This record gives sequence, C-alpha cells and structure tokens, in this order.
Amino acid sequence: MTSMQPLWWFALPVLLLPVWWHMRKRERTRTDLLATARFLPAAAPQQQRVLRWTDVLLLLVRLALLATLIAWLAVVAMPWKGDTVFIDPSLETSPWAAQQVQSAGMGAAAREPLPADLWNWLARNEHEWRPGARFLILAPGAAMPALPPRLAHATDLRLAPPPAAASEPPAATRMQPRERHIVVSAPAERLPRWQALFTAFGTAADGANRYVLSDTPTAVTELIVWDHADTDPPASWKAPLWWRTTNTNGQTQTPQGLTWTAPQWPVQDVDAARALYERWQAAIAPAPAYPMRAQALKAERSHPLPTPLARSPEWLALALLALFVIERILTHARRR
Repeated sequence: MTSMQPLWWFALPVLLLPVWWHMRKRERTRTDLLATARFLPAAAPQQQRVLRWTDVLLLLVRLALLATLIAWLAVVAMPWKGDTVFIDPSLETSPWAAQQVQSAGMGAAAREPLPADLWNWLARNEHEWRPGARFLILAPGAAMPALPPRLAHATDLRLAPPPAAASEPPAATRMQPRERHIVVSAPAERLPRWQALFTAFGTAADGANRYVLSDTPTAVTELIVWDHADTDPPASWKAPLWWRTTNTNGQTQTPQGLTWTAPQWPVQDVDAARALYERWQAAIAPAPAYPMRAQALKAERSHPLPTPLARSPEWLALALLALFVIERILTHARRR
C-alpha cells in the first residue's frame, strides 16, 4: 500500500473524538418526586460517572467513516502491477521490439502503449506498480526532459534504429507550399500594401509558405491584421496572433490572442519587413526537441513521488459514501 499524501495520516488522532463522545453520553431517565419528599431536607443531586459502552455498532461505523476519510485524503493506492513494457504502437510488430523484450528477460511482462508525455506520466502514475517492478521502454525516439528522470522503479530505455532512408520525393511533391490563413481588415487604400507585403513573405524561405488572405477568421486562421486605429475588432474574432494599428509600439496578451501593436502598418521598408517576418516566424516556431540517448536508469527513490495529481481509488470513495449512509441510518434509528 502506497500513500501519496502521507501527512494526512497525522489526522488519525481524530478517531478519538467518537470514543470521547460516546463515553460522555448519559442515559436520560424519568424522575418522579415522591409526595413525602417535601418533608426531607434539600440536597444537591450527585452524579456518578460510570464507564459504559453504548451503541457499539454506531461507534464502530463512525470510526470506520473517519478512517476511510483520512485514507481517501491521503490518496491510498494498492500497487498491483508488475514488470511492464511500454512500447510505441509503430513498433508492436517489429522484430527489433521482440528481440529487445527477450533480451531484457521481460517476455512475460505486461505491455502498455507508450504515453505521450512519458516521464511526467510515469512520475504521476508509478504508484500503481509494485516496488520491485521494472520498466522497459521501446520507442523510435525520446525527447530529452528538462531534468533527469528520477523514478522509484528501474527503467530501461531502448531506442529503435532509424529506418532506411527513403527515396527522394519528386520535385513537384517536395516544393508544395503550406497554406497559412491570414485575415486582413484594413481601409481600401492600404489593403493593396498588405497584399503586397504577404506576397513578398510568400517568396521567403524558398517559397515554403503560401499566404491565403480572407475577410473573416475561421478555425485555421493564425494571424489577424486589424488596421483600424479608431475602432476595435469584433469580440468574437480570435486568433493566436494579432497585428493592430495603435498609437504605441508594444505586445500584450488579450483574451482574443497575442497582440502586436505599432503606429504605422504596414511596414514599407525592406529591412523592417524582414525583421517583422523573422520575429513572426520565431514566435510560432516550436522549441527544438533534443533527443535522449538509450540508457538504463536505476531507481532513484525509495517511494513514488507524492503528487496531488494522483487519483484516489474508486473503492475508497464508494466505501466512504456507504459508511456515511449507514451512520445516518443508525443515528436516526437510535433517536427513535
């Protein structure tokens, strides 16, 4: 059994509260005064505390209810999985994958598809595996994480050899440009300048991009040009990037998208256009992923990482609900 939030176990002394409550309860008895009691001297009543266990079943249910609640908050998990092979779907039928599984001695191990975010997924979910379980990861490639993986299970990462170089595609297929959808809203006198600017952008980068201009945005629109300094765009227009004409230069993040502002649009200087194009491409280009080499990682932790993202077992939630219902029924029956 593994606990992801072990500090909640310090709340176990709360279980003493139902015991204390049941010990303090008194049985109320009806008191009738005798007619001759008026001739006796008055005396203050004296009570004697007698330790008696009453409603034992209700007490046990309340104790179980509190214990289950603490266990649910502590995210108790029962590790039941053993050795596992994480394999990329493209390598399922590969002879190389079968050879690696046999050489690692994990022919009887369970197989699971390779998660998208491999190392973060393992850190969040490795509490489901027994302490001595091993991981074998078979993938065509793996990106280098920002920090070295530190898991509680030994992990063997093996990368498939690169496929043989395919024949070079025909020139007509190789030179097909990618469409980039742009919305341009500008006065009629400045619209030809914007068209000329994006035509020049289309010849950049060896003509790899073809810019499609339209009047209204769609789901594939990646840039909106709003060349109206005195009006605001419709609130329903959204895009990852905006170019807007304002009185100042700047960059702000708005609910409609990232907005670049400038007092003079469109740019007419060649150097300014080149700088704008390079800045635009740098903003939309993904960060390069550095490959990770094949290696065997030893278990760096004695226990899985405590993480708030770990999910409590469903049976604990069901047990908590059932105990609460039983406790309410017994309490109501006792009052009757």
